Amino acid sequence: MDLLLLPGDGIGPEVMAEARKVVAQLRAEGLDLRVEEELVGGCAYDAHGEAISDAAVEKAAAADAVLLAAVGGPRWDRVPYEARPEAGLLRLRKDLGLFANLRPARCFDALADLSSLKRELVEGLDILIVRELTGGVYFGEPKEIRDLGDGRKRAVDTQVYDTHEIERIAAVAFEAARVRSNRVCSMEKRNVMRTGVLWHEVVTATHAARYPDVRLTHMLADAGGMQLVRAPKQFDVIVTDNLFGDMLSDVAAMLTGSLGMLPSASLGAPDASGRRRSLYEPVHGSAPDIAGRGVANPMAMILSLAMALRYSLGSPEAAERLERAAEAVLAAGVRTGDLGGTARTAEVGDAVVAALRAD
Repeated sequence: MDLLLLPGDGIGPEVMAEARKVVAQLRAEGLDLRVEEELVGGCAYDAHGEAISDAAVEKAAAADAVLLAAVGGPRWDRVPYEARPEAGLLRLRKDLGLFANLRPARCFDALADLSSLKRELVEGLDILIVRELTGGVYFGEPKEIRDLGDGRKRAVDTQVYDTHEIERIAAVAFEAARVRSNRVCSMEKRNVMRTGVLWHEVVTATHAARYPDVRLTHMLADAGGMQLVRAPKQFDVIVTDNLFGDMLSDVAAMLTGSLGMLPSASLGAPDASGRRRSLYEPVHGSAPDIAGRGVANPMAMILSLAMALRYSLGSPEAAERLERAAEAVLAAGVRTGDLGGTARTAEVGDAVVAALRAD
């Protein structure tokens, strides 16, 4: 199996270093895994004037899984828009056809008291947000700022979805629900957006035609955000569009105690052999304010590796062991500052490797 590492910017290289330790341990135990590394984001722009090179995209397409840490930071605020660090991530999603973003929000028992909500509201929480990733307002055209000629400007972004895009993301959500608690809540804004009307219509039809055994409910996205912080355990799988999924998954992150705890998977459609192109990354950003200080939480990076092991690298047993190791480390109190601890980034990674060896 081939794994491509993309450390990126900010705290990215620091948290990726801890994932590398885990990979080294698993390889020492016999896991057949070939590892390469490439540049993406601001560091790629510094190296060759673009957020990701064609060669890096080709390696990503050929790999069984891509593990990305984070991109961006104020250092690159003034680069050309098309070369901004985030453009590298967007190109990967588009060129690899990564249309389905899976963002689990799980509250470990050891961290329930660190949630922004009361323990009884989040203890045992396990939500999966399925976000459409290659359509919607992030990719719709036109996307521009127009000079109106009288000292004023007008910015235009375009929200676009077609039937196929909605059908395939709905199918991912329903399939995921079948191996969980068999419940899907679809969220959109059909009361004010025509794309929301189509979203509701297509999800409903897909459910009736192919997944009638799954319980389907609908909710307006703003109401969904409110319910996530009011009674989050009512949800199992949430399916929504690109913009709302971006927002709602960050809301869900704080239910778990920290953004530093949330992994994610971005998956493409299966090919003839059943293989999906895939990219795994923490939900958190590059956190330039703490970059270089050795205090970033590497758990979301490590748990993203666990997702890659489970879904793309053919090693579900290793994924389970890694998740157990992470939970044991948290229960033992080895935590970074965002979780109320004093451990440094490298100490957390070392503790996870030690827990793996002891498992």
